[in-house]
Amino acid sequence: MALLLQLRTASGLRGRADRIAKAAFRGLSFYTRVLENCEDEARFDETFRWPVASNIDGNEILEIQVFNYSKVFTNRLIGTFRMVLQKVVEEGQVEVTDTLIDDNNSAIQTSISIEIRYQALDGTVGTWNDKEFLEIPSVHSEGDGRYPLETDSLLSGHRRGSDISPGKSNQQSAERSFRRAGKGVFSAMKLGKTRPSKDDHRKQDEPAVLEAEDLDRKAVRQGCGLEPDTISLASVTAVTTNVSNKRSKPDIKMEPSAGRPMDYQVSVTIIEARQLVGLNMDPVVCVEVGEEKKYTSMKESTNCPYYNEYFVFDFHVPPDVMFDKIIKLSVIHSKNLLRSGTLVGSFKMDVGTVYTQPEHQFYHKWAILSDPEDLTAGLKGYLKCDIAVVGKGDNIKTPHKANETDEDDIEGNLLLPDGVPPERQWARFYIKIYRAEGLPRMNASIMANVKKALIGENKDLVDPYVQVVFAGQKGKTSVQKSSYEPLWNEQIVFTEMFPPLCKRIKIQIRDSDKVNDVAIGTHFIDLRKISNEGDKGFLPTFGPAWVNMYGSTRNYTLMDEHQELNEGLGEGVSFRARLLMSLAVEILDTTNPEINSSTEVQVEQAPSVADNCTGKMEEFFLFGAFLEATMIDRKIGDKPINFEVTIGNYGNQIDGMTKPTLRRKKEGGDGQEEESELLQNSSEDEGDEDGELVSVSSSQPVKPLVTDRNYFHLPYFEKKPCIYIKSWWQDQRRRLYNANIMDKIADKLEEGLNDVQEMIKTEKPHPERRLRGVLEELSSGCLRFVTLADKDQHHSSRTRLDRERLKSCMRELENMGQQATTLRSQVKKNTMKDKLKLAQNFLQKLRFLADEPQHTIPDIFIWMMSNNKRIAYARVPSKDILYSIVDEEMGKDCAKVKTLFLKLPGKRGFGPAGWTVQAKMEMYLWLGLNKQRKDFLSGLPCGFEEKKTARGQNLPSFPPISLLYTKKQVFQLRAHMYQARSLFAADSSGLSDPFARVFFISQSQCTEVLNETLCPTWDQLLVFDNVELYGEAHEMRDDPPIIVIEIYDQDTVGKADFMGRTFAKPVVKMSDEHYCPPRFPPQLEYYQIYRGNSTAGDLLAAFELLQIGPGGKSDLPPIDGPTDMDRGPILPVPLGIRPVLSKYRVEILFWGLRDLKRVNLAQVDRPRVDIECAGKGVQSSLIQNYKKNPNFSTLVKWFEVDLPENELLHPPLNIRVVDCRAFGRYTLVGSHAVSSLRKFIYRPPDKKAQHWNMTAKHLNGYLAMANGAHRSRPTGEIVVNMEPEVPIKKMETMVKLEASEEEKEKKKKKKKGGGGGEEVEEEEPDESMLDWWSKYFASIETMKEQLRQQEAAAAEAEEKEEMEIAEGSKGQGKNKEKSKAPKDDKKKKQQSAPELPEKKNKQKIDELKVFNKELETEFDNFEDWLHTFNLLRGKIGDNDDNATEEERIVGRFKGSMCVYKVPLPDDITKEAGYDPNFGMFQGIPSNDPINVLVRVYIVRATDLHPADINGKADPYIAIKLGKTDIKDKENYISKQLNPVFGKSFDIEATFPMESMLTVAVYDWDLVGTDDLIGETKIDLENRYYSKHRATCGVSQTYSIHGYNTWRDPMKPSQILSKLCKEGKVDGPHFGPGGRVKVANRVFTGPTEIEDENGQKKQTDEHLALTVLRHWEDIPRAGCKLVPEHVETRPLLNPDKPGIEQGRLEMWVDMFPMDMPAPGPAIDISPRKPKKYELRVIVWNTDEVILEDDDYFTGEKSSDIFVRGWLKGQQEDKQDTDVHYHSLTGEGNFNWRYIFPFDYLMAEEKIVISKKESMFSWDETEYKIPARLTLQVWDADHFSADDFLGAIELDLNRFPRGAKTSKQCSLEMVTNEAELPMVSIFKQKRVKGWWPFVARDENDELEITGKVEAELHLLTAEEAEKSPAGLARNEPDPLEKPNRPDTSFIWFLNPLKSIKYLICTRYKWLIIKIVLALLLLIMIALFLYSMPGYMVKKLLGA
Repeated sequence: MALLLQLRTASGLRGRADRIAKAAFRGLSFYTRVLENCEDEARFDETFRWPVASNIDGNEILEIQVFNYSKVFTNRLIGTFRMVLQKVVEEGQVEVTDTLIDDNNSAIQTSISIEIRYQALDGTVGTWNDKEFLEIPSVHSEGDGRYPLETDSLLSGHRRGSDISPGKSNQQSAERSFRRAGKGVFSAMKLGKTRPSKDDHRKQDEPAVLEAEDLDRKAVRQGCGLEPDTISLASVTAVTTNVSNKRSKPDIKMEPSAGRPMDYQVSVTIIEARQLVGLNMDPVVCVEVGEEKKYTSMKESTNCPYYNEYFVFDFHVPPDVMFDKIIKLSVIHSKNLLRSGTLVGSFKMDVGTVYTQPEHQFYHKWAILSDPEDLTAGLKGYLKCDIAVVGKGDNIKTPHKANETDEDDIEGNLLLPDGVPPERQWARFYIKIYRAEGLPRMNASIMANVKKALIGENKDLVDPYVQVVFAGQKGKTSVQKSSYEPLWNEQIVFTEMFPPLCKRIKIQIRDSDKVNDVAIGTHFIDLRKISNEGDKGFLPTFGPAWVNMYGSTRNYTLMDEHQELNEGLGEGVSFRARLLMSLAVEILDTTNPEINSSTEVQVEQAPSVADNCTGKMEEFFLFGAFLEATMIDRKIGDKPINFEVTIGNYGNQIDGMTKPTLRRKKEGGDGQEEESELLQNSSEDEGDEDGELVSVSSSQPVKPLVTDRNYFHLPYFEKKPCIYIKSWWQDQRRRLYNANIMDKIADKLEEGLNDVQEMIKTEKPHPERRLRGVLEELSSGCLRFVTLADKDQHHSSRTRLDRERLKSCMRELENMGQQATTLRSQVKKNTMKDKLKLAQNFLQKLRFLADEPQHTIPDIFIWMMSNNKRIAYARVPSKDILYSIVDEEMGKDCAKVKTLFLKLPGKRGFGPAGWTVQAKMEMYLWLGLNKQRKDFLSGLPCGFEEKKTARGQNLPSFPPISLLYTKKQVFQLRAHMYQARSLFAADSSGLSDPFARVFFISQSQCTEVLNETLCPTWDQLLVFDNVELYGEAHEMRDDPPIIVIEIYDQDTVGKADFMGRTFAKPVVKMSDEHYCPPRFPPQLEYYQIYRGNSTAGDLLAAFELLQIGPGGKSDLPPIDGPTDMDRGPILPVPLGIRPVLSKYRVEILFWGLRDLKRVNLAQVDRPRVDIECAGKGVQSSLIQNYKKNPNFSTLVKWFEVDLPENELLHPPLNIRVVDCRAFGRYTLVGSHAVSSLRKFIYRPPDKKAQHWNMTAKHLNGYLAMANGAHRSRPTGEIVVNMEPEVPIKKMETMVKLEASEEEKEKKKKKKKGGGGGEEVEEEEPDESMLDWWSKYFASIETMKEQLRQQEAAAAEAEEKEEMEIAEGSKGQGKNKEKSKAPKDDKKKKQQSAPELPEKKNKQKIDELKVFNKELETEFDNFEDWLHTFNLLRGKIGDNDDNATEEERIVGRFKGSMCVYKVPLPDDITKEAGYDPNFGMFQGIPSNDPINVLVRVYIVRATDLHPADINGKADPYIAIKLGKTDIKDKENYISKQLNPVFGKSFDIEATFPMESMLTVAVYDWDLVGTDDLIGETKIDLENRYYSKHRATCGVSQTYSIHGYNTWRDPMKPSQILSKLCKEGKVDGPHFGPGGRVKVANRVFTGPTEIEDENGQKKQTDEHLALTVLRHWEDIPRAGCKLVPEHVETRPLLNPDKPGIEQGRLEMWVDMFPMDMPAPGPAIDISPRKPKKYELRVIVWNTDEVILEDDDYFTGEKSSDIFVRGWLKGQQEDKQDTDVHYHSLTGEGNFNWRYIFPFDYLMAEEKIVISKKESMFSWDETEYKIPARLTLQVWDADHFSADDFLGAIELDLNRFPRGAKTSKQCSLEMVTNEAELPMVSIFKQKRVKGWWPFVARDENDELEITGKVEAELHLLTAEEAEKSPAGLARNEPDPLEKPNRPDTSFIWFLNPLKSIKYLICTRYKWLIIKIVLALLLLIMIALFLYSMPGYMVKKLLGA
């Protein structure tokens, strides 16, 4: 829907003037271009189009105004034409010629002729209401109109609301981002950028941008009072106002970066675990990355093991593969050689999640362990670890974490990315796989053919199944045998924690095969794109939607070389299949008992979906025209070439689909055949014939013609072949439309930001205005999106994801629009950089939002075929060429001519092979619904006739098979090739022999070859005659084709090597235009050269395309210029174009050469340096013997040269080192190109500054400006008040400078007296206790505190910023209150701060500065006057694009240079002491050899890369300086990755021969050679000579004894005098009262010092030191001096370039040997651990749970004993005796344990040395926290003892014991935070009750007993004096416990048992039983003897 206006002419104009016209409708105006010097008639011939969204009402008005255009003043209105649109609405097309009216509404003689067309709705777009039409931010739409927008009253500067000047160009008009021609189209390619700003507005022939200064002037003049801070500018690169929009931007980067393997290193440190669930475990941690597993050692019987073990995994894989790898941490219980152990819990996340963290790492975070087998189980413990992922070139900063105590807060430091809630729940991921279409043949086996021949059966040759991989688990569907259209309807269910820490789900269709399964196609779903975690967010959801899969070409071969494209690596080169699938997530309620708690992947049946659920089938029409095919690589051969275009499988004739499926698709796929037939026939007027429209998908084969020795072209001259394809797809265009709108907003933003950066880079004025313009466009674009997307119709096939995404995109964009508006008002000159960063964030967010996860129409592939073989391809996303009636929704390349560069498929496209263009195509593409296809030709260059097939001859909308161009224009192209710089080194010499080849249409020409340079100045004009272009002349002017420039390296043999490529657009002059400013002659500009994806230099050139008119070439401007007779036929660049030159002098300081490597195996002996710049140069003196002295004898030389006035055009300066061999031969050693001379340009100070001295006011202002002074006095003296900078946390530093030692003492005493309480006494170590390490640890604390404060400040600033942005959009009122709040907080913070140090810093320890990086980075490489230039030789490698520069360095040149315009002002040369030999390099030290004592202090190394199999290393230090090589092998430190060396080494060296210090850390090996872990190199010479005085760091205070002794042989006052003398500074003048004056600064400070005997002496040293510490404040000569410090240097290993192998903390002192010798080195040897003895007396236990049942009585009882040990010394565990048979849980022991241990006070760690295993060679030192473990056990005789409970006490902070058993509760363990904590090291003796705890079945902690214990800590000496016995032994024995009688063992004391068990309880029962037994015996005896007696009696025997 649109209103089109063609503005033809305005006639009857008066006088001669520049004319411009403006057309306005519905508040949106367009301007024509300016017609210069028109007389009576102005032929505008321009078409404007207003996309309208609501139908035009008959009484709306169109207004056209004609102006006389003025560059400077406001345009003068000639007349206006207004027209009511009633007739237009009725008829649709009207032509009108009518007169204009003037201001008084009276007609004037000028008339205007126009044509208006109106396209009404075709029913596919919803309604908009009127006011939303194109929200252009006019003044009124801005809430308060605070600032005029660029669209109004800005560029013309008249009063608000008046007419908009044409300067607005059409920037905002309908946001037609592509209506930019000329250079604007190329802003991404740096075209039209670097012309000098003064030409800006002259240069363009229409009012696109007014010069900023004019603006200011005009604004001021016209009194509109615009603040410069509110002005915004439209695009700088918009060159013409009304541009034909027929071309789109070519993409300059050639190579797909994905799929290329890179080096990665994953390092994991397992620190400790806590709260593991289980009883008495022996835990091991398994770290698994991808397929590799590594294990920690096993810790015995503990639930909180401490490991501190470091693991490194190295990979060399493509990024995609790397980031999908899973890192899995699992804790395993009692694993050993024989059994695998049981899993306690595990945690997993993918590598990508770690990589997206800041610094690519998690540091000291707690991972939550959960049991994957049991969903209901809850948490299984925490594991503390560091995880870092390093790619090549990333450097990881190890945060010096503030303090370890914070990290005990587990909940606050969980191992989760920001925004993930700590309570993650289990969730089910349902991935439903419905069906697939369009699969390729996957089985070309011979058997299949045999089968077919025999049985004639023709089955589909593929057996597909789908495999889904997610979070390390795989699921598969069933295999559908032989089917191209498999139907599965299955769902794969994953159970995983939500939100998952794995970003991508991989879905792959595979072909099942007996031998091996292969992938058919792969698709990744990024969970971030299908869910939203905001408060209004949604769970991941997807589909049901089709997913397109791309991969290798479809012709099946057994060994497919592009197979990995099917695995999803790299860019697919062909459509493979599409898959219908959906995804849903359900959060599980784990409390529900029915839930299936398994986490195995399940595959179930799923209900099928309706056929139309993914949208209604529509017929799409794709049209393409090939306008040009050039630059075809000659390697292809000269067989006929044709092009094939495919969309999905449509159009693919060689290896496309089998037929039947096509039919199914055509029938709409939903069984309603009749309806779909009707649908097809209803398409407009073709009726039946269109049903017959057979797709033509490839051009006719044509034999290529030769362009030059590298390229062919095809003869597509007047006849241009076309293709058209009909295809059927579900209609989901809306998705693509929304993506297109966002993409366009993003493109525009990107282009704007590039502009701003370019303006900053080329130092154009007012980049902030351009940024405001960019933000304005962004906010209007965002509002536009919201209105457009809102009208989305609710048709049935929208998935949930469609609805949710639309909602969230609208929210985000609305938000972004508001933020951009707010941000715009905050853009000021000084906030520019930060705001630019924020705007970059908008860009990333937009790009992320625009990526549509649910595919619709597959991408279009264009293949070049030669001899029916596929050679090269281009892939065009379907959304880019999709048509829509609404302009913003249209694809950016739809109906445009796009330049495509074809590339080789797959791996072949990597590296140099892929950089050569296979073919350059100019192609026109259009894709849309078949029923919309009437204007599919609208964007083609005009002037053609259509050629159709016989069947379509007379049908108007039948597509042509070729276009015949009848109009042809002839041009001459002039390419002014001036120079190139920073080119790629293509030869082994490290240089190249470059020439440039320029391609235009089908012609090419070369510049001459310049030998051995990387910065060629060709200065050559190439003329292309008779260039024929087809189409209308006016289109050519605005939109010429692009020029391709390729740079090659000429080789004597073989083909020239490709070095890079760039594009340009010429400036066009038609034959009726004049060759005059502002457009001609064109200016030279820089074009960025690309090689693959990396930049490879810049080209400085200009291009003009001149039309040859009827008069032939004689009409063209003459080619005038200096004709070089000696250059023969080569034409130089003409005068108006070549830069204006002036005379400069270049002075070179030659210092010396270093580290020259051999050349062709011969050593360099007599080197010389040649300097060359712009054809002139100078040679250094020859070094006679490089080995003896590599410095030059003559230091300064100069030469004069003509350089361009414009500094940006300065040519590079080349440094080349040659070795002079015998017989006058020279060999090139290496070279260096200084690409920018800017930092070496000397600009003499302004004269004005000197006149300022007139008034004191000015003078002080100047001094204050120059020196940043604190305060000024009229006399010119500036008192520097020595209140040091606000101290960090250590408040005491205040005292340092003012108080003398004596006062300090008083303070100390006061504190001691007044402090009261026990703390103070023990805090105050004696002066003699302090050593260097106290200083070091205090400094580290300070550094951490600084870091913490920086972080806090940054966070606060960011918060404030965000608040401002968020608030700004809601009105300014709230902002004020909000910003108050943080200030109050700050006050509070400041008040609370001082209390903290009071406690902490009783002993005010002097500190040093700890740099957590190299000193060089802090002091700019010490290149303050001596620069180091790396000399390079050798080709730049092409593997991985970057054979690192390191490998090409063959040495270093030391020197400097100074460039200045020649006559220098006299005052400089007349200065006192000016030595003409040294020119600008006055006051340089001599470069004669000098002997120096180098003292290297190595403090410690951290995070070393493990070198041994056991994951450890045995590091030692090796130092190399010149011939000195120190290997400290015998002092290696066993099995340590964080060794403390604490050593210093003295080396005598002679600079310059020995100036590169290498400090390496090696790994000691018992057998074999030692391995290098990493090394660091320090250039001592630069440090030595630097003005920053890096020889010996300046301490904070001066003292002559103690741990802080002054190390330098020169005292501060001597150093100060020397510095003053060298810097020609007046001073130092020491005055009374502790004052010293240097230059015009006065410093104050203390004046007394105390020697070791406590005697006070007067001294100036403190004062002098004060000045040295503030030397940077001294005017002119001042610079920051290096403080006393420790630097942290990364260790690198040449085998693993770019990846840190650990860090080394160290520093270097240097002392010249001709000065007094320095004192002895400071002792920094590591602190020896102190020996302690801990005596623990276990008195009693109580309430221990009862475990055993009695044999006889069934009573509960326990046989209690207590076990204790110090962590890390489990083998020395000690047990009490057993208290048997406790019936109440009470036990009495009176038992003493004795634990001797070594303890490091400073680090609060116990030091243990033990052998790791029986095979270890030596003992390993471990440092572990001091923790005492007590456990209570139940003793069993025949089975293992039962563990009942335990408590672990951290000896530094543990809860004070309860007074009684009653008061002892579970709180003491669970609620540690609130209880008073004690440290045994301070209290020495503690007694009390503590609880034993264990976990019950439900994982809850419960009390299982209480113990009364006494802890007593003694030093080893004290222990010797008062010894005590173990257990209850002598000496100092404990009495036996008074145990109840019941406590004994029954089988040892049977009688006692009887006594207790039987006698007491069963006394009477026993008596009864005994009596009864007696009775029984008597009866028995009676019965036994009775018969005998009876017989006796009877028989009378």
